Amino acid sequence: MELQNYSLVSEFVLYGLCTSQHLQHFFFIFFSGIYVVTVLGNLIIVVTVISDPHLHSSPMYFLLGNLSFLDIWLASFATPKMIRDFLSDRKLISFGGCMAQIFFLHFIGGAEMVLLVSMAYDRYVAICKPLHYMTMMSRKTCMGLVLVSWVIGFVHSISQVAFTVNLPYCGPNEVDSFFCDLPLVIKLACMDTYVLGILMISDSGLLSMSCFVLLLVSYTVILITVRQHAAGGVSKALSTCSAHIMVVLLFFGPCIFIYVWPFSRFSVDKLLSVFYTIFTPLLNPLIYTLRNKEMKTAMKKLCNQHVTSH
Repeated sequence: MELQNYSLVSEFVLYGLCTSQHLQHFFFIFFSGIYVVTVLGNLIIVVTVISDPHLHSSPMYFLLGNLSFLDIWLASFATPKMIRDFLSDRKLISFGGCMAQIFFLHFIGGAEMVLLVSMAYDRYVAICKPLHYMTMMSRKTCMGLVLVSWVIGFVHSISQVAFTVNLPYCGPNEVDSFFCDLPLVIKLACMDTYVLGILMISDSGLLSMSCFVLLLVSYTVILITVRQHAAGGVSKALSTCSAHIMVVLLFFGPCIFIYVWPFSRFSVDKLLSVFYTIFTPLLNPLIYTLRNKEMKTAMKKLCNQHVTSH
């Protein structure tokens, strides 16, 4: 009979980033600009990789194109809603919309983590086993790595949402963030979710930490190998690796902080959420394009073709 007293929550109230009306108007303009630049930047990378035969046939750029595709979705699962909410007094999200945000965050985030490991493996093969590179990193292998990243992301995400969606919610229904994040939503359930919360968040923490350790091992082996070779032939590969390492640190730093210490009440949690859901997808294209001559050349070529065709 007790379960019948639960009135199922049909919507959640998001606190957003701040309460100041002036700041919200500023944030509306600021984040709208950031979002447009992020989507366009990553879209340009995807189009460039697809349209340039040399880049499209290169395993590294094929994986980079897929990373940019994921970044478009990572930037889009919550940011448009957040931008719209800056102009609203009450920031509401339906129960289904809330669960969808949790699903897409963990799906895209999980897939991106595994894809970054695949990109590290690609650099490992290119530097440590250059003679076998095209054999080991064939198109079939690249497609397999991308597929594995999507499957792991999906399985990880569906395991999180399956538990979250079946919890009893009867109020309060206020989420102290600008989107529905797992640690914050499960605390609102009308039951003791401490153990379940630890198990579910440990799932995210385990995926983050295991991928991060694999990446550290990969780049350590790469750096040791680079030191053993003459600088000339490997400097280009090392430059590419440094871009990868920057992206890895920017992406994994906030994720590990939030999901390895999920029950801390740090005021920086919201700032970290903004960083890995909005700024990381923006920084990826900037890091990869500004430090990569081949990508810049291909983009100029694509731009010139577009201009001459008109």
